[in-house]
Amino acid sequence: MSQLVIGQMERMNGSLAESPAARADTPVNIVPPASLKVSVVIPALNEADNLAHVLPRVPDWVHEILLVDGHSTDGTVEVARQLWPSIRVIQQDGFGKGDAIRAGFAYATGDIVVMLDADGSMDPAEIPLFVGALLAGAQMAKGSRFLQGGGTIDMPLYRQLGNWGFVQLVRWMFGGRYSDLCYGYNAFWADVLPILQLDCDGFEVETVINVRALRAGLRVTEVPSFEASRVYGSGRLRTIPDGWRVLKALLRERLSPYRPAAVAAPVVTDGAQPLAMQEAV
Repeated sequence: MSQLVIGQMERMNGSLAESPAARADTPVNIVPPASLKVSVVIPALNEADNLAHVLPRVPDWVHEILLVDGHSTDGTVEVARQLWPSIRVIQQDGFGKGDAIRAGFAYATGDIVVMLDADGSMDPAEIPLFVGALLAGAQMAKGSRFLQGGGTIDMPLYRQLGNWGFVQLVRWMFGGRYSDLCYGYNAFWADVLPILQLDCDGFEVETVINVRALRAGLRVTEVPSFEASRVYGSGRLRTIPDGWRVLKALLRERLSPYRPAAVAAPVVTDGAQPLAMQEAV
């Protein structure tokens, strides 16, 4: 079985070298209605050198960008304000990615909220694909590096195998058909965020979001996304400790009661669904 998994991962990485947006070198041509407000939440800790590869690629129709600053000491906030003068800066009280995401969600005012990393590994030009999935009827649009049209060059084989193992574990524990689990490029209708009842602080937040979306019965659509390498600096993900946090989070979710609030009905509009997406639940 391991050879099968390894071969699958190698084929993915060999054939999916760039995102659709990157291949076209222009944003995907999906523009939401003018009345629709989109908020982009970006957690950041000492990412001043990388923001120039992120903020200028955010579509100009985005309503607001919220930079959740985790006590940066390298001028991250000043650089962000130079690149996007209207950016809203939220000073993080606690520590960890999950804590930052929760803070950003709390302050976002858009109808749609998008999660985006600050290290340059996620392409903001893909945001229209996520918004398009929500406009087509999803309540959550979940990025996947393992759909046709997605890919990654920032995931060693041992992490790919670990991600695959967690995907299988989630399928067994909670059902659903996710193809990716530990990836943080997601978008939501803002009124479903309280349903997730997020309460974690670390990198396990992405897994908890995905699992609680399943448990709440949200309509989730996976969107192909390409993950590049961090542009500058070293990543803060620690494979063994953070993998252990993910596993513990899955066990807690399995053993703990979870009673989400009433699920809001998805907003459905006329028009085609974005290419190469799949229903995950």
